[in-house]
Amino acid sequence: MTLPRPYFEHRLQNGWNDFLASARDAGLDHVIELAETPLNRDRLSAIFGNSPYLTRSMINNPDFVGALLEQGPDAVTAQITEDLARQVPALTDVNAVMAALRRAKTRFALAVAAADIWELWSLQEVTGHLSDFAELTLDLAVAHLLRAGMTKGELAPPEGVTDPASVPAKPDLGRQSGFVVLGMGKLGARELNYSSDVDLILLFDNEVVRYTGRRSPQQFFVRLARDLVKVMQERTGDGYVFRTDLRLRPDPGATPLALSVDAAEIYYQSVGLNWERAAMIKARPVAGDLDAGRGFLERIRGFVWRKHLDFAAIDDIHAIKKQIHSHHRHGDIMVAGHDVKLGRGGIREIEFFAQIHQLIAGGREYELRVPQTLAALDALKALNRISSRDHTDLSEAYRFLRRVEHRLQMINDEQTHQIPETDEGVAHLATFLGHPSPEAFGEALLSHLARVKALYDGLLERPGVDRHDAADHAITLPADVTSPEMLKTLEDLGYGDTERIAALVEGWHFGRYRALRTPRSRDLLSRILPRLLAAFAETADPDLALTRFDDFLGKLPSGVQILSLFQANPWLLDVLAEILGKAPALAEQLARRPLLLDAVLSPEFFEPLEPSEQLRAELEQAVSRASDYQDVLDITRIWVNERKFRVGVQLLRATVDAQEAGQAFSNIADTLLAVLTHPRHPELL
Repeated sequence: MTLPRPYFEHRLQNGWNDFLASARDAGLDHVIELAETPLNRDRLSAIFGNSPYLTRSMINNPDFVGALLEQGPDAVTAQITEDLARQVPALTDVNAVMAALRRAKTRFALAVAAADIWELWSLQEVTGHLSDFAELTLDLAVAHLLRAGMTKGELAPPEGVTDPASVPAKPDLGRQSGFVVLGMGKLGARELNYSSDVDLILLFDNEVVRYTGRRSPQQFFVRLARDLVKVMQERTGDGYVFRTDLRLRPDPGATPLALSVDAAEIYYQSVGLNWERAAMIKARPVAGDLDAGRGFLERIRGFVWRKHLDFAAIDDIHAIKKQIHSHHRHGDIMVAGHDVKLGRGGIREIEFFAQIHQLIAGGREYELRVPQTLAALDALKALNRISSRDHTDLSEAYRFLRRVEHRLQMINDEQTHQIPETDEGVAHLATFLGHPSPEAFGEALLSHLARVKALYDGLLERPGVDRHDAADHAITLPADVTSPEMLKTLEDLGYGDTERIAALVEGWHFGRYRALRTPRSRDLLSRILPRLLAAFAETADPDLALTRFDDFLGKLPSGVQILSLFQANPWLLDVLAEILGKAPALAEQLARRPLLLDAVLSPEFFEPLEPSEQLRAELEQAVSRASDYQDVLDITRIWVNERKFRVGVQLLRATVDAQEAGQAFSNIADTLLAVLTHPRHPELL
């Protein structure tokens, strides 16, 4: 263990003098003896010489510092939460509840900071303890407010209770209430940092709520929401518990602070946006009616986890990221003044890297449905979606940057993520982090930032082209099919009946097909059109191949996903052109199930089919998720069609010969029969 050196000698001395005086005035001679042992002196000096905020907290709580030094952070944090859970439910005055929560938070945060600085806890232990404490305080606050509603006659008390005021406001009081507190972001993922807001969505289930007031459940829970925010974040003489943000709820500019679960579900299923899908990856019930919260998340699971790859999500999320860069002017990586959360190569890029993969593949890969960033990176590595090196680089960078973030916030209890702009500020931070010099810290920081930036850019950007400025380079589709420029372009590419082909393109432009009736889908088509026309011009009969593509478009239920897929992976147009131009059977199969193209993106798609044993294991695993007979049939059809399509494309592109393809088709059939005739599926026999 390497403790940080004290950076400010004068603060170190003043801190020691004031702390010892405080302990002496309180008659805590044993604390003074504990503090002056060599190890504890170094530990306290690491705080007194670096953090004015933590120093003040220690001076004001010498008895607690003694317990911390004697028992360690695990024991004292456990005692804080135990005392809080025992004492607060008996309080009936909201001001007393607020004071108790705030005093506990001060001590809890001090213990967590000490465990971090003294390197007694890992990053996951630090963030986990902070998240669990936030969850407990929310649960106690909600229970108090619900009991107050029962006492006023606005909510029915639990069965058999005649005097709600006499009932302790324990978390259990909210469990069957129908009031749901969803933790979002870092709270939902149990990743809270030292000075995090808690992001919440507040819901109520009308089928569970037993409202007995004169107005409506909506009005009652909106008022409760305001009271909850006050209990959590209003600053008093004892400080605050957690800053509380309710802006992640559906359409926050137009909706009340608390929504019914039905209204929220309708919103997400009808107009929910991709950034909201990303936010819901981390959602978790943290207080109130946990069962109702889990039920709501289950109901919108299809909104969050879509079965097919969704490359439209990349543009939406990347647009948010670009807005963040533009707003905060974080174009380059640097040391002094760099924002380690929102800046290039920062924490947010690591989080987005994981979430983009989760949004794209989480509907098919259950292992990716995890809220924690590090766990998501682990799952991506296990599924071979990222390399071991990329996994190591991103995970190490995440831990490094979160540690920097915590130290920045511990100095003065500020919600900051920005490295100081002065040389002294950088030197102080480097010392507080335990680096031997500012230069060593700067070198380590820049190395992590540069690697994260490179990986993130490689995921979303094409060299030399900002995808969000790409509309400037898209061709304009002509309304006049006799446009000489368009006809000449088609002729030069090798198309024969240029007027008929131009008419097809015009029909796409005017939304003749259902898949092209939204401005977004037509814009995507216009962006890929030059590459599309060039790819189909390379086939033996460009007119026929493009006509088959027109038929393909006509059968699509929607166009944004598949066209986004082509925009993100232009080489797929070459594969599609070859299929439509040379293989009518594959073309017909693709027209029926266009999202078979998802499979082409898998790294192993053009590799030989897996051995029979592996095929059987894959199908068994897929079928094990089936909930009924129909599910089994649907899953097996999809599995077989994807692999038949894979072998067919390999045969078309001559990566396998006819004999190898025949053997592969036989293996697929054998696997299907072996799984479906297994005794565990008697309903199929």
